[in-house]
Amino acid sequence: MAIEIKVPEMGESVTEATISAWTKKEGDAVKVDEVLAILETDKVSLEIPAPTSGVLKSISKKVGDVVHVRDIIGAIEEGAVASAPAGSSNPTPKAEAPAAQPNTGKVNEELPPAARKLIEENKLDASKITGTGRNGQITKEDVILYMEKGGGASKPAASATPSPEIPKAVVVSANSGPRETVVPMTKLRQTIANRLVNAQHTAAILTTFNEVDMSPIMDLRNKYKDKFKETHGVGLGFMSLFTKAAVAALKAFPAINAEIRGTDIVYKNYYDIGVAVGGPKGLVVPVVRNADLLSFAGVEQEIARLAGKVKDGKISLEDMEGGTFSISNGGVYGSMMSTPILNPPQSGILGMHNIVKRAVVVNDQIVIRPMMYLALSYDHRIVDGKEAVQFLVKIKEMVEDPTRLLFEV
Repeated sequence: MAIEIKVPEMGESVTEATISAWTKKEGDAVKVDEVLAILETDKVSLEIPAPTSGVLKSISKKVGDVVHVRDIIGAIEEGAVASAPAGSSNPTPKAEAPAAQPNTGKVNEELPPAARKLIEENKLDASKITGTGRNGQITKEDVILYMEKGGGASKPAASATPSPEIPKAVVVSANSGPRETVVPMTKLRQTIANRLVNAQHTAAILTTFNEVDMSPIMDLRNKYKDKFKETHGVGLGFMSLFTKAAVAALKAFPAINAEIRGTDIVYKNYYDIGVAVGGPKGLVVPVVRNADLLSFAGVEQEIARLAGKVKDGKISLEDMEGGTFSISNGGVYGSMMSTPILNPPQSGILGMHNIVKRAVVVNDQIVIRPMMYLALSYDHRIVDGKEAVQFLVKIKEMVEDPTRLLFEV
């Protein structure tokens, strides 16, 4: 009996996806709940499990095809057993191993289209590339990293002497790869691009800056980080402190936790803080729910859990929906200062940056302190400049005097 493989419900407002990979071929044996295909939506990747055990009878949608919810993408013959390859009348394996075939630079169809295209164009040996994707799958980034480290097609042997017709001054080494590499944008990258442009076009984005002396918070962290990890099983980072400071500032300036909905301003009395996390397929913003009700340890545990899901490619749509405010930490990549872009329909985003020792004046004395620039981008349609500046000053005051977080002052 043939069992249809259908595209499942993919979450709120998501109706279509692109098939990025099949993990099985027609005729392969499959087990129930084994991953058969991977779909890429405009937000996350989804795995399609086998609904039953048997043999993959047919694949009706190929890699790169766009599919919609409840579309049939293939079928499984329930209870069937995979047949032996055609022409193999003797099931006993031969004593001699077949001779190794020369590498043709081709890879099997199970690789993602972007990675496969790069490998084939550059005539690479896929077996020499270490995959960091799901189940060890080779990604486009893996191929690029392999090429940057010197991997690739062998270079032609240089002649013993340069051609006498060409002066030595203009002899240049040949590039072993193509001068240009064209790959299609993924659904996720297309959506990121569209959302960023849309945010610029629909919101009146303005950014205000301040700087914060990180000495108090660093001293506090160094004093308690070992005991904190021993007690709660998670490291004490800066994100929990900034998250709690942001919640306190949002309570003081509720317009920054609001959104424009038509001709109405919706003030939100809950605090779901989006934390930007870099993943294998780009930047995503999972949400720490009810951050105002969590302890510092609770915030750190939730951030660690969400970051782990992003790294493993298992982040879900539900994990990223409904944030009221966002925090982006470009400092982990070395950013000194930036103007973060709003994550619509939110009205504010806090940008953290790297910590650098700088000369500052304290009590009329020049001292060296670890300083960080903070940036708040906000929607000027509903947030006044005065509110934005005071919001950032409040965060600065709490970070420079962390005890204010404990007493909520």
